[in-house]
Amino acid sequence: MVQGTIVSRRAIVQHDAGRSPPLPEKVAHMPELPEVETVRRGLEPAMVGRTFVRVEQRRADLRFPFPQHFSDRLTGTTVTDISRRGKLMMAGLDSGEVLLMHLGMSGGFAILDNAPETPGRFYHRRDNQPDQAGRHDHVVFEMSGGATVIYNDPRRFGFMGLERSDELTASRHLRNLGPEPLGAEFTGQYLATALAGRQTSLKAALLDQRLVAGLGNIYVSEALHHARLSPRRLAASASARNGRSIRAERLVVAVREVLAAAIEAGGSSLKDFAHTDGGLGLFQHRFAVYDRAGTQCPRTRCGGTIKKIVQNGRSTFYCPACQR
Repeated sequence: MVQGTIVSRRAIVQHDAGRSPPLPEKVAHMPELPEVETVRRGLEPAMVGRTFVRVEQRRADLRFPFPQHFSDRLTGTTVTDISRRGKLMMAGLDSGEVLLMHLGMSGGFAILDNAPETPGRFYHRRDNQPDQAGRHDHVVFEMSGGATVIYNDPRRFGFMGLERSDELTASRHLRNLGPEPLGAEFTGQYLATALAGRQTSLKAALLDQRLVAGLGNIYVSEALHHARLSPRRLAASASARNGRSIRAERLVVAVREVLAAAIEAGGSSLKDFAHTDGGLGLFQHRFAVYDRAGTQCPRTRCGGTIKKIVQNGRSTFYCPACQR
């Protein structure tokens, strides 16, 4: 299963030959902001400035039904840009509509470049094995530049939508999202105000997409360790005290630094997430706490042991010694 993936057939052969580093944890991982941003950047060369020559929709729905006349509304339009909002990608079209694309749990994009050395249809990986049947290839975009972009989703938890660009902010998929964690609106003062009075755990609050968009289980765990804050701490305890929001400010810095480093590393490959050249994301090799239960905390002079707990049905990793 390729989560949040863009690969060519040649790249798959390279990966299966063992040229990429081994993966740590063999569990499903919903792509978070760094993985989605990696996918967005990988789609740009194949789609931006290109026209949809043919669109093949192979089923009626994914998580939600496809928009009415989905293929017809896309065919003949040109992609002007591809942006991201939280975990959602948005391809602007010269028709005035926007194509929304969400990867869900197991969604991925593949690019077949139609080069002579890659004849035939795309071979999609599932647990590093070719899927010649293409059983889960649900949407095929043939672009004017010669590339074929294929959306594959075994669990069908992703979705695609079409919205008018002038009505985008009112979309049900966007209207309740909090600020971007790498954007100017995500400040210590904003976070302190948003956390005030919240009696849930700090980790649960940060996973709330209404508070901040795009964060998930991995990067919240990493950011909390970076900020030396316990995931078990009450969210309200990071709000402003006496006019100061030191904990919230520290956490904003940590979130930004962790996300920036993860994007630079191409995201995290816990199962088989890959990007444009078929290589794996590398941030999993830099995890401080995630999936490191029982190992020593990497913080200098800490000496603590990473612990795993379950919060709201999700695994949490942290160091009880230095995260307070």
